[in-house]
Amino acid sequence: METERLTLEEWGEALPRSGYEVFHDPDALAVLDNHVDAELQLYGTYKGQQAVGLLPVFVDEKSVGRTVFSPPLSFGVPRLGPIINPNSPKRRKWERINSELADAVADDLEVDKRSTLFRMTCPLEYPDPRPYGWNGFSIEPEFTYVVDLESCDDLEDAMSGFSKSLRNEMRRYDELDLTIDTEGIDTALRIYDDVVDQYEEYDDTAPMSRLFLRDLLSSLDDDRWRVYAARTPDGTYKSGIITLFSPDLASYWQGGVTASYEHVSVNNLLHRAILEDIVTDPALESVTGYDLVGANTERLCEYKGKFNGELRPYYIVESAGLEMTLAKSVYSTVSGSLK
Repeated sequence: METERLTLEEWGEALPRSGYEVFHDPDALAVLDNHVDAELQLYGTYKGQQAVGLLPVFVDEKSVGRTVFSPPLSFGVPRLGPIINPNSPKRRKWERINSELADAVADDLEVDKRSTLFRMTCPLEYPDPRPYGWNGFSIEPEFTYVVDLESCDDLEDAMSGFSKSLRNEMRRYDELDLTIDTEGIDTALRIYDDVVDQYEEYDDTAPMSRLFLRDLLSSLDDDRWRVYAARTPDGTYKSGIITLFSPDLASYWQGGVTASYEHVSVNNLLHRAILEDIVTDPALESVTGYDLVGANTERLCEYKGKFNGELRPYYIVESAGLEMTLAKSVYSTVSGSLK
C-alpha cells in the first residue's frame, strides 16, 4: 500500500459510494478550502489502483506554530476525518489500511513536533482510532443520536419508538393550517439569522458565516441538502431547518429555533416533514438514518432523547500532553475557541 497527496478531482474519483459524511463531498471541501485560512491537503491510501483510505486535513502555519485540523474550526462541520474502504470484509485488512493511513499522514505532516497542534473529529463510520493513540494522540469519545429508519415504510413506522408526547404533537399536523415545504437558499439565510440570534442568547457566536452558508448550498448538488420552512396561511415564516444528506444519513444541521403554532411545537412538525420525506421519497431511498447531530449538551439531550435514536459514538483525536494543553491555550487566544 502507498499513501499519496490527491487533487480534489482525484479525491472525488476515489470517494466510495457510501459510508462518508456530507463534508467529505469534494464540492463541500472546495467551499471550505475557499473560506478557511489554511491549506487543504488530501491524502489517499491505495492498494494497486483502488483507493482504500482517505483523509482530508487543513494545515495552517501560524506564528505560534502549525495547526492540522479535520474538520476546520468554526464552520459548523460536525465531523470529517478518515474514510476506510477496504476491498475485503476481513478485519485484519481493515486494520492494516487504517494503520497505514494514520502513520503516513502523521509522518508527512510531522505531527509529533512540539509546535504542531493536531485535532480531528472522526466520522460515525470510523470505529477504530487506535492507530492515532499509538502515535501519541489523545482519543476521547463524543456522541450523537441517530434515528434508525432502515426498516420504515411510512411515517408511523418512523415514529413508533418516539415518546408519546412527541408522536401526539407530530400527528396534529393534519389538524393545522400550517404549511411545511422545501424552499431555497434565501430561506436558508433566514434560518441562519435565527441561529445567530439563538447563539447570542447564550453569549456565543454562530458556527459559520452567512457567506459560507450561501456558498456551500450553492455549490452542493441539490440532492445533498433541503431547506424545510413552516409558514402560516398568510405566508408568515415561523421556523425552519436546514438538512444535509450523505448517501446514508440525513442530518439535522442548522435551524429549529423554538417556535409554536396553536400550542404545537413547530420544530416537531418540521422534524415530522423531514422524517416523512426520508421514508417515502424514492430520491432518498439510500438514506437509512436521521442524525440529530450531537448528544453532548445536557440541556438538549432531554428533547433529542424523545426520538429514541441510537446513541452513536464518534471520536476526537488530538495532540496530547501538557505542552499541547498550553499550545491549545495559546491558539485559542490567537484564533478563537477550539470548537
